[in-house]
Amino acid sequence: MSETKIGTVSNYFGHLSVAAVEITDGELRTGDMVHIKGHSTDFQQTVESIQIEHEQVEVAKPGDSVGIQVIEKCREHDEVYKVSE
Repeated sequence: MSETKIGTVSNYFGHLSVAAVEITDGELRTGDMVHIKGHSTDFQQTVESIQIEHEQVEVAKPGDSVGIQVIEKCREHDEVYKVSE
């Protein structure tokens, strides 16, 4: 499996389990597998939903700031990688 960096976590909302991610490279789609990695963060998950300004979207492109539901706590500056086979 290969990983491609697609963005960085800019904020984490613990009460919602949502990470705000700044997309810098490539595209992120619902159903994609992501790997979120940082100083004390390291987990993989499938993206169930993507929101921009509280609106559901299917794809996020470079320059977008999106919210994704996460299964574990993550932190500002954690890197987000798209996992592909």
